[in-house]
Amino acid sequence: MVSGSGARDSHVLPRVVLAAPSSGQGKTTVSVGVMAALAARGLNVAPAKVGPDFIDPGYHALATGRVGRNLDPWMQGEERIAPLLLAGAHQPDPADVAVIEGVMGLFDGRLGTDGFASTAHVARLTQSPVVLVVDISSASRSVAAVVHGLRSFDPRLDVAGVILNKAGSPRHADEVRRACAEADIRVLGSMPRDAGVSVPSRHLGLVPAEESADARATLDHLARATAEHIDLDALLEVARAAAPLEAIPWTPPARQLAPGDERPRVAVAGGRAFTFRYAETDELLRAQGLEPVVFDPVTDEALPEGTRGLYLGGGFPEVHAAALAKNRSLLNHVAAAVRAGVPTVAECAGMLYLLAEVDGHRFADVIDARATMSPRLTLGYREAIDPAFPDNPPVRGHEFHRTVTEPRTGGQPAWEFDGAAEGFALDPAGAGHPTVHASYLHTHWAGAPERAVTFADAVHAGPQAPSAPGAHGRSFFSGETPVGNPTLFHGDDELDEALIDFAVNVRAAQPPADLTRHLASNLSGLAAYPRADAARDAVAARHGVAPHQVLLTNGAAEAFTLISRGLEFDTPLVVHPQFSEPDAALKRAGHRPRPHIVRTWLGESLDSVPDDADLVVVGNPTNPTGALHSRAELLALRRPGRILVVDEAFMDLVPGEHASLVNGPVDDVEGLLVVRSLTKTWSIAGLRAGYLVGDTELVALCSHAQPHWSVNTLAAEAAIFTTSPNALRQVAEWAVETEQWREHLVDRLRALGLDPLPSRAPFVTVEVGTGVHARLREEGFATRRCETFPGLGPEWIRLAVRDPLTTDALLAALGRVLQRTGGPNTREPMR
Repeated sequence: MVSGSGARDSHVLPRVVLAAPSSGQGKTTVSVGVMAALAARGLNVAPAKVGPDFIDPGYHALATGRVGRNLDPWMQGEERIAPLLLAGAHQPDPADVAVIEGVMGLFDGRLGTDGFASTAHVARLTQSPVVLVVDISSASRSVAAVVHGLRSFDPRLDVAGVILNKAGSPRHADEVRRACAEADIRVLGSMPRDAGVSVPSRHLGLVPAEESADARATLDHLARATAEHIDLDALLEVARAAAPLEAIPWTPPARQLAPGDERPRVAVAGGRAFTFRYAETDELLRAQGLEPVVFDPVTDEALPEGTRGLYLGGGFPEVHAAALAKNRSLLNHVAAAVRAGVPTVAECAGMLYLLAEVDGHRFADVIDARATMSPRLTLGYREAIDPAFPDNPPVRGHEFHRTVTEPRTGGQPAWEFDGAAEGFALDPAGAGHPTVHASYLHTHWAGAPERAVTFADAVHAGPQAPSAPGAHGRSFFSGETPVGNPTLFHGDDELDEALIDFAVNVRAAQPPADLTRHLASNLSGLAAYPRADAARDAVAARHGVAPHQVLLTNGAAEAFTLISRGLEFDTPLVVHPQFSEPDAALKRAGHRPRPHIVRTWLGESLDSVPDDADLVVVGNPTNPTGALHSRAELLALRRPGRILVVDEAFMDLVPGEHASLVNGPVDDVEGLLVVRSLTKTWSIAGLRAGYLVGDTELVALCSHAQPHWSVNTLAAEAAIFTTSPNALRQVAEWAVETEQWREHLVDRLRALGLDPLPSRAPFVTVEVGTGVHARLREEGFATRRCETFPGLGPEWIRLAVRDPLTTDALLAALGRVLQRTGGPNTREPMR
């Protein structure tokens, strides 16, 4: 608990800093897990983050139910760090413990300042003990040496222990524990590599603040895993050993208002495109007699009624440019307010929103400049002078953006720093002084409270925004766009840079680091023509078949093309619902495949396939329904003169692969071909890697139809890498994780009153009602529409399995959509 009268006396606040030797150790994941686990115990946890980061405090807020705070000596001043920590511990009620997540490595701060604003600096300013989070996946005893070195580097710090992260096995963790014991280092826990704890920072940054209550439920698995593997009692013991803090809790400077005085409204940009705003900003606005009202530039048609000021903070406008640009009614209203002289502060994303254009998308056009994405990241602390107030002390802030604005300045600049003018200070209404202050610089108003006072003065004296100029309702995603050719439609067609992807079944946003390194190490060999022999042999060994029973292909799509062009048959049949590529390949080759619909969720089975079909294509597990057929069911489809093609593109994410036809004994493979893909599970869809396994004669015929060098060098190397014992163990871990995440998705869908189809794949299909797919796009989520799958219709969507945090953001949006539409007319469940 926090005690004290408000004077500069002692405040008892148990607290701990979670730090790391460097970035990438899993510090955020462990910090969020600890916060969630302590909150699950019923403790009030005050979260904080070292540095200017906007995204991690969003996780903290979800985990604790309290506002995430930033502690940055550079932007806020050293003297304010302890007061700001205490302020967060007081509000909304006294905290039982504060958990402070560090930044980068323990001693890494502003360059050239010997660690100023580092985690160690903040730990010293707050007199907090430090617990290190160390990724031990690539080391064992050396970990103790690293921790010992960090503990010894600065004797002013209390490095009280270590949490081991990403342990490969209990034996591996025990080896590190013994080495730590030799160095007298206390180990507070060990998180296994496959704990199922994952924090996708970009997606959480896109979760609107108002979804917190829904999304907090997703942290249950984080809390459980953390409580199981980390000694929370020992961690609390460390936190409670912290000395009392002697400081006055920070309070924002307050404006004196007479009873009945108006509190002008300030429209504050929020939603998924504007997630970057410090908690103290709203508190300073309120203390200055203003009423901040959050609006969403993606979905709201107009500014809040009675708007007298605009605060447009940071976020991802370039990512959401298409959705923002389509909301013309709000852009027109913002432009009218700014041109009318409504005081406006626009930082980074907010400045971009006011430009004429961002990456070809038309925006508010009140600043005559354009921005484009750049490969170069602009990142760093800045010390700036406001030319409009040259006598004021410099303001400290930071830049973090990948866009470039041209012209970079025009008229009076917003700031001067690093010997150059930056940003825009404009007077569009002819007020005689700038009413728009827009730049890339993010500032923290707690460190420069005069900025809040100046803005509040302008709002109290300024005009009200005019009425919205002719809102026409939502001008985007009002209905489904028709699909031209269903057999050519793919989940990738659903994507938009503004949307979170639940439409494509690629497992992760990028390949695993070890696969990327392996591929990079083979770039020097690209001058030679590719050879697939070694990769073919590796795949054959992986499945226990002869090399001549394997053909590497340019993804599963090429496998279907080779089957369609290289084999002889008269009456092809594709079992639906099914991935579109077999149909498309057969039709491109001049065949007329017969669709045969099997609704497994209604009790229909494969034994209904007509006997006259001499080519049968079936998915297992089936895309899009996720139905898993037994080996016996599939082998029963074999007939003399029939070719049976089984698409096992997602079989590797079925734990044990027990239904696979190439992972167990098949006495006779005559007439059988199995299609496999590496692209989805290993996140290399852009590389294209797959293969055929089966009947020797059929494989040879497909090979004759394949162009020379169809499988490139890197795809062959990917096949070699992904068939290694270590890689197969990794996939087995992913399969278990995917199953857990799918169960979470299914449970939450059922909690919404929906009845998803039984699935064993990394996706789930569910009937949600006509029009829901389009409305989810409005909410910022891409899902796979299902009317392109024979046997399904527009009332169905397919959802890729994602981590629980991202899943719950989608389901919160789905819940809102269903509430607006009155819910789906769902099918009768199976009896």
